[in-house]
Amino acid sequence: MIKGAIVSNDDYSVYDWLDIEATSPKMVHDLLVEANGQPVEVDINSGGGDVFAGSEIYSALRAYSLNGGRVTVNIVGLAASIASVIAMAGDVVRITPVGQIMIHNASIHGASGDYRDMNHMSGVLKGINQTLSNAYRLKTGKTEGELLSMLDEETWITPEQALRHGFVDEILFDDQEKPGAIGARRSQVSSYQTKKVAAQINLMKLKVGI
Repeated sequence: MIKGAIVSNDDYSVYDWLDIEATSPKMVHDLLVEANGQPVEVDINSGGGDVFAGSEIYSALRAYSLNGGRVTVNIVGLAASIASVIAMAGDVVRITPVGQIMIHNASIHGASGDYRDMNHMSGVLKGINQTLSNAYRLKTGKTEGELLSMLDEETWITPEQALRHGFVDEILFDDQEKPGAIGARRSQVSSYQTKKVAAQINLMKLKVGI
């Protein structure tokens, strides 16, 4: 369960003491060790948090997958900011019909210093955007330029858009058949029934010696 704020291992104890829902890299590492290569499902409902804690969680899940453990991600509410990056770690990524993904630029709060410090921090944040966009690129196949533009716009993505653009592989509970599929199914049933009637007639002919 990746729920609440994504926080560092050091900060998690504070959230736990205050009884505030949060997820740290250590929690995920420990659960993956316990899973020991078995398939895992990851439910995500998080507005994001610490970029580097989230990056560590993403890397842990990808490493688990590359070592043979299948990872299925379910976006059961919101996967925003760094939580959306974590969601991209799944071999299969699914989203509920009422879920959303939000991606945006990295930001920093409480920065201080002169103009040189601010210019430097601007470069750092741009670099973070580029590295985080790699997770989206590997999942969706979109170019870095496309993704950086989406980050600039703070893009909110519906389940249908997420499926269309490759952020997810399926929408949960969406098992309704399309009209074409229904028509094909009816055609198959009709063909089967026709063959069944023909077989019954042939059997009757054999019985009466026709």
